[in-house]
Amino acid sequence: MKRKLQGIIVSDKMEKTVVVKVERIKEHPKYKRRYKVSKKYKAHIKEGDFKIGDKVVIEECRPFSKDKKWRVIKRVK
Repeated sequence: MKRKLQGIIVSDKMEKTVVVKVERIKEHPKYKRRYKVSKKYKAHIKEGDFKIGDKVVIEECRPFSKDKKWRVIKRVK
């Protein structure tokens, strides 16, 4: 089963690649306060119709390059 994550596109300056920022909520082990943690993933796209600010779903796949191991599946409305 391939992992799927949902995030927002923060960069589309490369060809066939977008940078997707994925946020998740963590809880501090001692103080139990919840806070946001974000991570950026480089994802492969075939068509260049994605823009900065689009909410997308990315899926894990075979490596396309050194740091590109994700593929954009669809845009979320």
